[in-house]
Amino acid sequence: MALEEPKAGQVRVRLEGCGVCASNLTPWAGPDWMQFPTEPGGLGHEGWGRIDALGAGVNGLKIGDRVAVLSYHAYASHDYAPADMVVPLPPALDDKPFPGEPLGCAMNIFKRSEIRAGQTVAIVGIGFLGAMLTQLAAKAGARVIAISRREESLKAAKRMGAAETILLDDHWRIIEEVKTLTEGRFCERVIEAVGMQWPLDLAGELTMEHGRLIVAGYHQDGPRQVNMQLWNWRGFNVVNAHERDPAIYIQGIRDAVDAVVEGRLDPSSLYTHRYPLAQLDQALDDTRDRPDNFIKALVVNP
Repeated sequence: MALEEPKAGQVRVRLEGCGVCASNLTPWAGPDWMQFPTEPGGLGHEGWGRIDALGAGVNGLKIGDRVAVLSYHAYASHDYAPADMVVPLPPALDDKPFPGEPLGCAMNIFKRSEIRAGQTVAIVGIGFLGAMLTQLAAKAGARVIAISRREESLKAAKRMGAAETILLDDHWRIIEEVKTLTEGRFCERVIEAVGMQWPLDLAGELTMEHGRLIVAGYHQDGPRQVNMQLWNWRGFNVVNAHERDPAIYIQGIRDAVDAVVEGRLDPSSLYTHRYPLAQLDQALDDTRDRPDNFIKALVVNP
């Protein structure tokens, strides 16, 4: 079947692959409010590949350019996007997968965290995002305490530069351990990267007076409660580090390109599982079940 040509201002990208995002898991579970089947390629938003067609009026890009693309039907062989929603990838990245959207998210969260050398930073939840933030913070000169429920994730955090690792198992034990590690001060920065009530509660307990609590977890299952007495008393700042402006997403992807080229970010060891597009169902199941040393799944095209 012949492919449609891109519309004016669009590019068509022949996709090399797409990252699998945990935000896909709720739709994958088949909730009543979803319509099935979904649109072709639907839910995929972490694609990269090469431009193979240009719409009218597109300037500054050419056929053959390798790009990260912010699009929304990237579980496919091709996808379409406005020209300003792709980020060119330099030749230094030619042999590397580049799921731009989560890499850009990490850069934007890191920017809003305002992490500085000499600070102690706790990261609650070491998946793909938490591991990248561990490396960015460590490379910036911060002391990182990584907290996660999986031993394999804590090993990954160590590889990414964490100074300390703590198993996410007992609320009060973790608080006491962090209190000891920080001589009672707790942490200048705490990033919550799980998206559940308990880790959010824990993150508040670990944030020092006048510190900064950064909510990076994807909270998608209803309201949350917070210990406002503690939050008031500590007087810390709370940052909801989720962006909705596409231009900010794109800037984050550009920043991620620079960070990977410069060596401040190396996510390559975090791409632990790869699947052909025909096995997207297995990639989604494994993203949910997290077998073995799982951190991040990619679906890749030949």
